[in-house]
Amino acid sequence: MKFKIDTKEKIVVFCPEESVLDANLSDQFVTTLTTLPELETRNLILDMALVGEMDTAGIQAILTVYAHMYDNHLSCAITGLNNTLTLQFKATDNDMLNIAPTMAEAVDLVMMEELERELLDGME
Repeated sequence: MKFKIDTKEKIVVFCPEESVLDANLSDQFVTTLTTLPELETRNLILDMALVGEMDTAGIQAILTVYAHMYDNHLSCAITGLNNTLTLQFKATDNDMLNIAPTMAEAVDLVMMEELERELLDGME
């Protein structure tokens, strides 16, 4: 699987360079993201601008990565989805998904969740 990665202080932007995320790539996608050392302490933004199509396995792979991030007390957001993919994700009926139309909004979403966690941890 080809991808670009941009590591910032509290965020990793992961951009698959594949036009289709399907059953052939979904396992590799999950393995790559769940073992990426940069993601041990950083939130994730999936920039899906280059992905034009996904099958059920591709969508499930993203949901798996999402769950992994939140299980590790980190946040995740998706940006760059085309209209068809946005509708596919909305059809999953998963309230956990942060779908943002722009990269700036995706950054804002994960940083707000980061701040929320810090505030809640401070209250305990």
